[in-house]
Amino acid sequence: MAGDPPSSRPPLGRGPRALIAALLVLGVTVPSFVIRELIEARMGSGPLADLGWLAVPVAVTAWLAPRASYRRRDALLWLIGPGLYIFAVIAWRLAFLPYRDWTPRPDETPHGRWLRDPRHAGT
Repeated sequence: MAGDPPSSRPPLGRGPRALIAALLVLGVTVPSFVIRELIEARMGSGPLADLGWLAVPVAVTAWLAPRASYRRRDALLWLIGPGLYIFAVIAWRLAFLPYRDWTPRPDETPHGRWLRDPRHAGT
């Protein structure tokens, strides 16, 4: 129906949301450490191994960032340190979709669809 919210499921509580976010973070970091170990086993430790493990987290962060009101270039923060924190915030936000509990960036506002019915607040 036209008046139905985009999703019929209610928003998740803090526990399930934290579990989903933790699984997303583990799903990105564990394969990256496996890649690092494979590079080290094949080529030895060095700059390639140090940067090689970042390939998966940077790619996944760049792909998921726009869905959580971050810019794709924020994935480059993995190179200087706070990338894991940024990805944890992105995972926390993704676990709550299709509901939003954050304000959109100024450049996102013109593209948003707002439901005016108070029954659908947060969708």
